[in-house]
Amino acid sequence: MQDIGMQFHIHCVKGDVGRYVFLPGDPGRCASIASYFDSPVHVGMNREYNIYTGTLLGERVSVCSTGIGGPSASIAMEELAAIGADTFIRVGTCGGIDMDVMPGDVVVATGAVRFEHTSLEYAPIEFPAVPDFGVTAALKAASEELGYRTHTGVVQCKDSFYGQHSPEKSPVSYELLQKWESWKRLGVKASEMESAALFVVAAALGVRCGSCFHAVWNQEREKAGLTMPMTEDTSGAIRVGIEAMKRLIASDRKQVLA
Repeated sequence: MQDIGMQFHIHCVKGDVGRYVFLPGDPGRCASIASYFDSPVHVGMNREYNIYTGTLLGERVSVCSTGIGGPSASIAMEELAAIGADTFIRVGTCGGIDMDVMPGDVVVATGAVRFEHTSLEYAPIEFPAVPDFGVTAALKAASEELGYRTHTGVVQCKDSFYGQHSPEKSPVSYELLQKWESWKRLGVKASEMESAALFVVAAALGVRCGSCFHAVWNQEREKAGLTMPMTEDTSGAIRVGIEAMKRLIASDRKQVLA
C-alpha cells in the first residue's frame, strides 16, 4: 500500500507497531503474549484485531490477533506490513493428524497444504506455501531448548473447521474424506487454518513468517482408541514464539553489526 495513514481494519498508523509481530488467531490470547513484553501498551482493538505493543531485548514488538482463517489473517499481515512490520510469527493451535502428535506437543510448520482459497489470490497453486527458513529454525531451536515434544513438518490448512470435523455432513464429503486420507498418507503433522495464506502472502510482500502451534488434540488417535487427553493450555507455544523472536532479534542485530 502506498497510503501509510490509518489502516482500514487494524486501525493503526505507522509507529503503532514494531517490525516484529506475533499473530495469534484468538483476540483473547493477545494479553497473554503481551505479558512477556517489557512495558506493553494496548494499542487498540477493531473487529478481530486486538493489538499490543511493547519491547523485547529493547526492540519494539507487537501482537495482533487475526481471527479465524486466511482472509482475515492476510488482511492483518497486509496492513501490518504497510506500516513497517517485516517479521511475523503465528502462534496458534492445531489438531494432530500424524499419530505421533500428542495433545500438548508443539508443532513447527515447515510447509502448509494450500487447501484454502486466500493464497490463490496471491500466487498460483504451483507455488509452495513455505515459511521463512530463519524463522522456522529459530522456532524449532526454541521449542527443543525449552524441553517441549517438538514436531516439524507440513501442516494442512483449510477454510472450514467443520469440513474437517464433520465431513460426512457435507455435500462434498467424498472429496473431503479422500483428501484427508491423502494428508495422513503423506505424513502431514496437523491441521489448522491460517499458515498457508500467511506463508504465501509473506512471499508476495517480501516479509518473513513462520508458525508454531499447540496441539489441542488428535482425532486420529481418538479414532484409534488411544490415550488422548485434550488440552487448551497454549502457554507452551507462546513461550516458544517469544524465545524464537528473541533469537531473531539477536541474530538481526549481529547482521547489522557485521
